[in-house]
Amino acid sequence: MGAQGPSSDISFTVFKGNKSGEIAASTASVPSLTADQVLVSITVSGLCGTDLHYKKSGIALGHEGAGIVKATGPAVRNLKVGDHVGWGYQHDSCGQCDQCLRGFETFCPERHLYGSHEKHQGSIGTGAVWREAFLFRIPEGMSDEDAAPLMCGGATVFNALEMYQTDPTARVGIVGVGGLGHLAIQFASKMGCDTVVFSGTDSKKDEAMKLGANAFFAMKDVKPNKLDIGRKVDVLLVTTSAQPDWKVYLPLMAPNAKIFPLSVSEDDLNLPYMPLLLSGISIQGSLVAPRWVHKKMLEFAALHNIKPMNNTFEMNEDGVNKAFETLENGKMRYRGILVTPKESRL
Repeated sequence: MGAQGPSSDISFTVFKGNKSGEIAASTASVPSLTADQVLVSITVSGLCGTDLHYKKSGIALGHEGAGIVKATGPAVRNLKVGDHVGWGYQHDSCGQCDQCLRGFETFCPERHLYGSHEKHQGSIGTGAVWREAFLFRIPEGMSDEDAAPLMCGGATVFNALEMYQTDPTARVGIVGVGGLGHLAIQFASKMGCDTVVFSGTDSKKDEAMKLGANAFFAMKDVKPNKLDIGRKVDVLLVTTSAQPDWKVYLPLMAPNAKIFPLSVSEDDLNLPYMPLLLSGISIQGSLVAPRWVHKKMLEFAALHNIKPMNNTFEMNEDGVNKAFETLENGKMRYRGILVTPKESRL
């Protein structure tokens, strides 16, 4: 397909933080579209906990984008103007290394991840230019509002379950009912897994059960070896921002169980040594989904009507700052989305 749309510099609004933590609108410009570049008019951006880590870095913020194709470069083959697409945490890789050729481009040594490359554009803004190769067509019937938070939050939890081949007969434990946890409950339960949720108190029990949990345990003040959960856990997804008390959780794990620490923490991972050996428990690192898993995640979510629970803000300076404040204060229940008014779209 030949190039469509603008033939000169393309400009749009992005939102950047600074050292003081204030977020302001800025104009971004890119040259004419080349190769497989696609100009996307952003309709919705999700807000992820990872965005808080880059609030003071000065980069264009956001990595859970959804929008409409406005123009395409000369090497674009499949997307066309008007298509609804999304993108996530990764936006490029070399395409030639062993990891790329095996479908694990998330581990490519030349990968471009959110915040790791000076040319990165965010999803919090009115537009962006991305490679077609790292854009995902949003399934028919799925709204951009529902799709945006799946681009990172959904991909993160689905990848842990799908890439590492969780059996549908497994008992899957989910620590935390938040931005990642409430999606993990839905994915695990729709996969047929016996899904058990661990949270601090009973305040989120009803929601967790409605989302698909089979059992719920409040963990505040629980002592090691004092909690009987019945059948032990085969797979544990840790979605809380702080690490759990591993002395409490390791006795709940089945032999050969696998633990996925999914949230971002700068602390070292410290676990009791002998329980790990005696039960053959493994700790599995897992990043966001490579493209083949990401595509399956969107298809699975559309088929099973998996949706995020969203708090909506307007895509302007006031809305962006309010959304970040809500997330920082722990009051987001459970995903924040920023919606671009129609009059502000490209």
